[in-house]
Amino acid sequence: MALCTAFAEELARSGVELAVVSPGSRSTPLAVALWRQEGIEVEVALDERSAAFYALGAAQASGRPVALVCTSGTAAANYHPAVAEADLSAIPLIVLTADRPPELRDIGAGQTIDQIKLFGDAVRWFAEVGSHDADDDGLLHFRSVACRAYAAADGDPRPGPVHLNFPLRDPLAPVDREGAVTATRRLALEGRPNGPLTAVEKATCGADRATVNRLVAMIQAAEKILILAGRQTDPSLREPLARLANACRAPVLAEPTSQFRLGPHDRGAVITSYERIARRREQSLAPDLIIRLGEFPTSKQLRLWMAETDPAEVVIDPTYGWNEPVRTADLIVRCDPATLLHQIENTAEQRVEGPAGNGYWSRWLEVEKKERREIEQGWDSDQGLTAGAVHARLAELQADGGLVYTASSLAIRDQEESVPALDRDLLFLANRGANGIDGLLASGLGAARASRRPTTIVTGDLGFFHDVGSLALARGLELSARIVVLNNEGGGIFERLPQREAMAADEFEALMRTPSGHSIEDAARLYGLPFHRAPDLGALEAAFRADGDPVSVIEVPVAG
Repeated sequence: MALCTAFAEELARSGVELAVVSPGSRSTPLAVALWRQEGIEVEVALDERSAAFYALGAAQASGRPVALVCTSGTAAANYHPAVAEADLSAIPLIVLTADRPPELRDIGAGQTIDQIKLFGDAVRWFAEVGSHDADDDGLLHFRSVACRAYAAADGDPRPGPVHLNFPLRDPLAPVDREGAVTATRRLALEGRPNGPLTAVEKATCGADRATVNRLVAMIQAAEKILILAGRQTDPSLREPLARLANACRAPVLAEPTSQFRLGPHDRGAVITSYERIARRREQSLAPDLIIRLGEFPTSKQLRLWMAETDPAEVVIDPTYGWNEPVRTADLIVRCDPATLLHQIENTAEQRVEGPAGNGYWSRWLEVEKKERREIEQGWDSDQGLTAGAVHARLAELQADGGLVYTASSLAIRDQEESVPALDRDLLFLANRGANGIDGLLASGLGAARASRRPTTIVTGDLGFFHDVGSLALARGLELSARIVVLNNEGGGIFERLPQREAMAADEFEALMRTPSGHSIEDAARLYGLPFHRAPDLGALEAAFRADGDPVSVIEVPVAG
């Protein structure tokens, strides 16, 4: 308990504010230390898989490391999908797994698996914390490990998950033992009075002058510039990006999770229908220079088109990843995006301005208007509601400050194509690192908990049932959270794949589309959540605005 208490103190002093704990015996000292630690709130989640995605969503929404605690054995293995997502999405998690001490491993002792480097290369740092006495060296070691874990998760240099394995011996209960703590140094016993034992300060900086000048020269030499705004979470980039786009006369292909498609900024350069435009491969719209912030947008057609046109490409990546699926980028700049945009805008050597008189900007805006009309006309269907109409209406129903957490698979693609550029100040999040549907409900509820924002979780029916156990996390959540289930009776995204035509109808239905046959209403009732069914947009609005418990489930039957 003394060792784990010292560890918890340093996590709190470093900046951890939330710990998600799944109960177990071996992890008792860690759980109790975090529970008692001032400055850290503890959420208890029985299911480790749900717990991990809850922590993931909270860390993504807050941008701060979240601690995650479980007992020994297969409990830790249930963390792996969330750890993989945190790795690929650069989300800071501090994973704390209790373990049997070395003398109880590989001898048939219960609840024991090999937990050493359990998550492989998916973590930024792994440490077997050790079985130490509570002397000066032991307490300082636990304090130092906590500080290093926080720094590594927070970005040293790339944010992501950290795994610490704690081999804990009996007694595990928080009982007094005479003479168990032998430390005498105040630093070991109490740490530093005004902060963590060791703080790591991250420098926020832009590019050097030569790099800025190179970027400006590339902009000035280009005739047709496109800006791609993919998934990232910093809304402060809106204004400087809008100014750069206007100065360069560069359309911005912005997906909702870029935080640029919607917001109070100047959205005159925003293009939303790029998936449809990319399918046509219109030569006059092909760029000779791409500037990209965030990940590459979800659209597969856009990625294929850009690979075919082979423009010069600059990627601004502050998280030290290698997110370059086209594999032909000329330059990756690792620096703070806001600082770099300011540098480009205010460079003294050369003036940044776009090409004049070539009609490129005007043509993009003209095609955008045409495609938006056709997208919205396509929502009028005799088959019932379309997912696109639902996504657009959900965006319109949000108030400023809201958060939208969207499932992968078909939901994120329909959202990318359908949501218009609006003045709503919203935060759009998604688990797009591994692109799985795992843990979507837990992630959204964790984001609501950490951000304190009214939250809308959008998922398909398969994604809903895949994570239905996470509805237990809604209990006691005193925030507005709407879980909107787009029910197309199975994996509708597979209808768009070649397998649809290549397989027999019964094979395709059983192996690919896989309708669940379960009741969404029954699932909601099982967990004591209000349920609404919205067969049309009017009913959707009524359900969205319904008074009652903070968390509710809204089923929306959609065509296709």
